Amino acid sequence: MTAKDNAFKGQGPLAGLRVLDIATVVAAPSAAALLADYGAEVLKIELPGVGDGCRAFPPFKDGKALWWKVTNRNKKLISLDLRKPRGLALFKRLLPRFDVLIENFRPGTLDRWGLDRDTLWALKPGLVILRATAFGQTGPYRDRPGFARIFEAMGGLTYISGEADGQPMHAGYPIGDSIGGLFGALGVMTALWKRAAHPDAPGEEIDLSLTEAMLKLIEFLPIKYDLLGESHERSGNTSQYAAPTGVYRTRDGQWVSLSGSTNALFAANCRAIGREDLLSDPRFGGNPARCAHTAELNALFADWFLANDLADVLASFERHKGTLAPIYSARQIVEDPQVKAREFLCTVPDRDFGEVRIQGVVPRFLRDPGAIHTPGGAIGEDNDEVFGDWLALDADEQARLREEGVI
Repeated sequence: MTAKDNAFKGQGPLAGLRVLDIATVVAAPSAAALLADYGAEVLKIELPGVGDGCRAFPPFKDGKALWWKVTNRNKKLISLDLRKPRGLALFKRLLPRFDVLIENFRPGTLDRWGLDRDTLWALKPGLVILRATAFGQTGPYRDRPGFARIFEAMGGLTYISGEADGQPMHAGYPIGDSIGGLFGALGVMTALWKRAAHPDAPGEEIDLSLTEAMLKLIEFLPIKYDLLGESHERSGNTSQYAAPTGVYRTRDGQWVSLSGSTNALFAANCRAIGREDLLSDPRFGGNPARCAHTAELNALFADWFLANDLADVLASFERHKGTLAPIYSARQIVEDPQVKAREFLCTVPDRDFGEVRIQGVVPRFLRDPGAIHTPGGAIGEDNDEVFGDWLALDADEQARLREEGVI
């Protein structure tokens, strides 16, 4: 049995759950990958010859997209064109084997292909359908396309990121996709919980607006505007609800991030920089007072960091139980003793590079842990098994379907 066979067999609390992933790029496929992490058996469908757009995203090694390998881990991969009549017929034969369908086409696309929700539920009663789109299935923006920067910009995160006197900033990674994937996986599991309690319950359709996922993430910003008439503004690396906080440079050119809102943590941080005298200063007698004097506090801490090397900074804060962290690059993450001790970066076999290291499963289950078995593979690499073994199509029939561009 190959590693791929083990992956589809399932290991973890979701073993036995079957998910059909016909989504593209990052957010919705990430939701499917999270379910696969916990043991769900995930089959991903791509367009023949073209594949998922994520395959075109850098970084690349030897022409292979590395991002693809992480986002589509633990999945079986087939190619099938649902827009063609024979492709649609094969899809309808496959669907009854699955508990969950994940898609992220624009609203109404599957309906036009003859796969409206009533048809899907007729093929598989009780099917959970996750529909992930930029703005949801309803509303004036329902037909607009969307990518992570759209969700982040219109979801409020970009506006509050950046320096107070500078332009709004996106993160250097499409965090909107990752957040959407988390909400997608949570939505699926919520629907499955109801079905577990009521096996005869009808199917569920989940309308995931990826922009709403970002709006949910920013928590108090709408209520702040609603009740106080204030729009939350940018403040750079300085927190608006705790002080002192910020990103600071050390003498040897490294960077650290400081936090801590309680009086106890403030005391620990002051002791770490040898300024216990600050504890008796009335300007810093509680978090509200400290927030009112953020600039003074940040300047005091910044001067101390600039006068000390990173190793000494970290040692002092660890000794006094302060709330400080080094700001890690990818190299530092990989080399960190905590990451190594927990073996979070796991090595898995890969057909292109022999083996690769990717992140493990979050969170960890004590009695029934999930696992990462394989990275994302080639377009249609499991066609023979799925179309041959599952659907009993002989080699000649598969060859004809390939010539017609169906698979």
